[in-house]
Amino acid sequence: MSEIGVLPGDKIASIEEYETGHNTFDDGNMVRAATVGIHDLNKETRVANIKHPKMISIPRVGDVIIGTVAAVMSSMIAVSIDYINGKPTTSKVECICSTRNLRKKNVALVNDIVTLKILNHLNGTIHAAIEEPHLGVLFTKCRKCGGKVVQMRDAIKCIDCAWIDERKLSANFGNSDFVKLRE
Repeated sequence: MSEIGVLPGDKIASIEEYETGHNTFDDGNMVRAATVGIHDLNKETRVANIKHPKMISIPRVGDVIIGTVAAVMSSMIAVSIDYINGKPTTSKVECICSTRNLRKKNVALVNDIVTLKILNHLNGTIHAAIEEPHLGVLFTKCRKCGGKVVQMRDAIKCIDCAWIDERKLSANFGNSDFVKLRE
């Protein structure tokens, strides 16, 4: 085990020699550091890891995350990750989620709480999906008055001003313990 200090983006190893491990990512040619720390090359398993005293949480492919929508663009949303597989994280890492293939005017809006599944890490960016039924908006408020909303099939309706809006709702919309913590 070799212990050498690294910074985010530093080259750790070639992808032909080692696979990505904790706090590392694959840029297509090299395994790179995703955080400050000490690199650990496991020669038996051929996995490169970064040890960090505070362990910044980077979600892995297949992880389910819960986060807050930070930005909405025409064909994607950016989400600040708050939970990874149900465990809280303070790293505030962001991911992007394509909304191009969904036939919704508003998949999610800024400050909505959503659940996503991590697809891959590409060029230092974490990509996620929202298409599956259990993925989507967990908690939202009316965009007109900020009041509470209730689900109506695949849309939401404000109980104060009666505004109806469509979102990509999760099958767990309104049922999650997480929503009760945020109200």
